[in-house]
Amino acid sequence: MSADVMTRPAVLILLGPPGAGKGTQARMLQEKYGLVQLSTGDLLRAAVAAGTEAGKQAKAVMDAGGLVSDEIVIAILKDRMNDADCKNGVILDGFPRTTVQAKALDALLASTGQRINAAISLQVNDEAMVERISGRSTCAGCGEGYHDTFKPPLPGDTCAKCGGTELTRRADDRAETVASRLEAYHAQTAPLITYYGDAGVLQTVDAMAEINRVATQMSSVVETVLH
Repeated sequence: MSADVMTRPAVLILLGPPGAGKGTQARMLQEKYGLVQLSTGDLLRAAVAAGTEAGKQAKAVMDAGGLVSDEIVIAILKDRMNDADCKNGVILDGFPRTTVQAKALDALLASTGQRINAAISLQVNDEAMVERISGRSTCAGCGEGYHDTFKPPLPGDTCAKCGGTELTRRADDRAETVASRLEAYHAQTAPLITYYGDAGVLQTVDAMAEINRVATQMSSVVETVLH
């Protein structure tokens, strides 16, 4: 392998169900290592707003109520990874979701002399995740967050910050909804775990640990692949 290929920007993939803390950990890695978090939704919105060729194609599909094809997503990702701020490496959050997408991503990276340096799986306990997410609520007045078990409001569902008494819960945070999303995630992602395990790039971290302990695990993985 040439020195040029070895110094190509690193590519990390985060695998984990909703609520596992991927976004939080990605932001911490961005700040610590200068990596750029790339999520599919943000990429699509930015490409559409910028009016790129791939963005125009994506907008036409979305305006028609369709799903943006893997080819368009890959084209948008390729454009974004060429931007100067990605020179230190990127963290892919939400892509790939299938082995077909993973293979397309491998082909894209091979064309630029890059590769997947690590696919980091944030492992969770499903029952604990349901409790963690379904217990969340937010003060309608000031936005302060609460949790039935870990950070309860004052008596009478009173916000400790502003004194408001109206707490709201997201529909997506209902226990049955969370359980269904976890089941779908495991069914969809299990093949990716196998795929990246076979490729020798899979790393796992305990996402049920305290945030800073998870961050320490993540940093250990990143430092291994960056040096």
